[in-house]
Amino acid sequence: MSLSRAEEEGLVGLVREVASREILPRFRRLDATEIRAKGRPDDLVTAADLASEAALADGIGRVMPGAAVVGEEAVASDPSVLDRLDAPGRVVVVDPIDGTWNFAHGLATFGVILAVVEDGETVFGLLYDPVFDDWVLTRRGGGTWMCRAGEAPVRLQVGPAPGLGEAQGFVPLFLFGEADRDRIAGGMVRTGRAGSLRCSCHEYRQLVLGGGDFALAAMLKPWDHAAGALALAEAGGVAALTDGTAYVPRLREGHMIAATGEALRGEVAAVYFGG
Repeated sequence: MSLSRAEEEGLVGLVREVASREILPRFRRLDATEIRAKGRPDDLVTAADLASEAALADGIGRVMPGAAVVGEEAVASDPSVLDRLDAPGRVVVVDPIDGTWNFAHGLATFGVILAVVEDGETVFGLLYDPVFDDWVLTRRGGGTWMCRAGEAPVRLQVGPAPGLGEAQGFVPLFLFGEADRDRIAGGMVRTGRAGSLRCSCHEYRQLVLGGGDFALAAMLKPWDHAAGALALAEAGGVAALTDGTAYVPRLREGHMIAATGEALRGEVAAVYFGG
């Protein structure tokens, strides 16, 4: 079942309000005691992540009563929270600050990602940029749209995908295991240009806005990919595992390729993964 317009507007309004109250006032103003590593030294969480996730979870309960919530920081504290995606019904998946490393180091490439998953399928997604207060909104069967307050939404459609030698790719080399890095690096040198924004929110936005052609995912964290994969698919692209299996938020294992065309996805799979 699709979301009502009131639910959509409620979620958009909630994300904008929480970002203005909990995220932006802390940007470039964090004390060292408000930043810590969760696992790897570059996998950070800040006071802004925790405050914004708590505020989003509280607000989601008002906008969509009865929906379960899966937040990145809640899963970090209790991995069993992720099992909510395996149950029937509505689940709202939240990344309160995607690109936390950038945020913590004063780089403005960060965002808020929200997805609504219903019975295992993503039906709504939001890729929000707090700095410029604009967002990519996507609905299953309803397209992908660039939105700004007070302006008419603009429908997004990806253009023809180039070959790999001319493609612009987002490749998080150091998120892959050591055994895979030489192969991934070899693929990068066969790509027109490859790098990483360290922010799934903005990488997916670039794919649907024409600033990139493919992105690799070393891990299938639903808060990173559920909204963006739907946005790309609704704009005419594809998001699938390296063997071609279509991405769904319940998947836990494997690597993913998001691309603006199926032929490019296949070429990336062959060059980067030998598939």
